[in-house]
Amino acid sequence: MTAGPFKTAPGDAAATDRHGAVPESAAIESQMADAPCVGVMMLRTGFPRIVGDVGNPATWPFPVAFEVVEPATVDRVVSAAPALDLLAPAFVAAGRRLAGRGVRVLTTSCGFLSLIQDRLAAAVPVPVATSSLMQVPWVQATLAPGRRVGVLTVDAASLTARHLAAVGADPATPIEGTEGGAELTRVIRGNLPALDPARAEADVVAAARRLTTRHPEVAAIVLECANMPPYAGAVRAATGLPVHDIVDLVTWLLGRAAR
Repeated sequence: MTAGPFKTAPGDAAATDRHGAVPESAAIESQMADAPCVGVMMLRTGFPRIVGDVGNPATWPFPVAFEVVEPATVDRVVSAAPALDLLAPAFVAAGRRLAGRGVRVLTTSCGFLSLIQDRLAAAVPVPVATSSLMQVPWVQATLAPGRRVGVLTVDAASLTARHLAAVGADPATPIEGTEGGAELTRVIRGNLPALDPARAEADVVAAARRLTTRHPEVAAIVLECANMPPYAGAVRAATGLPVHDIVDLVTWLLGRAAR
């Protein structure tokens, strides 16, 4: 059965659907009683963020602080990689503010920000993981010879060798995107106010099947997109492969930082 789309009534920033989705404004304005453990530097977006998405507070089993990096839109970060040179100072400033609030780990809401990983890590006083792509070389090291990590993204044409090399991943890593699907890429790239999670999940699963069909040597999958973790379980079930996402990475990193 297809799930209905999420919609927010005017003035109702806290509205949610039965999937637990919240609009961007509610996610950012969410106030935690406890000191935040993780700081998330968010792109300025308006699409819904269901539970499992990096931008939904209910995704995390610990307090999280969010800060929107106002100049950073999806188009500027995904489609215009050169613009990141201009956006990097805004991310540095946001990271420093979040660190000043006491967070122990920093992350972002877009895996394409791997391009500024080194710059951010050098500029903030706490560990930072800009992108789930950081897991690609780590997971690759666990695989048998001849087996490879594959990557799922919302925009395969825009995810380049530069994004991979920036975090030590093989630039020739197999990549598959959801651009041909009906929902996820359309909503994210269009910054639309409604998302059908069932259709989005179908897009991600279809992309995973294409990835493993075209590259049968793929033995593990990394989800580049910070909006894809809600669908990780469906990808595991469809492919029988381990699936790694940004929530896994940040949770692991916090566990080390907290010791």
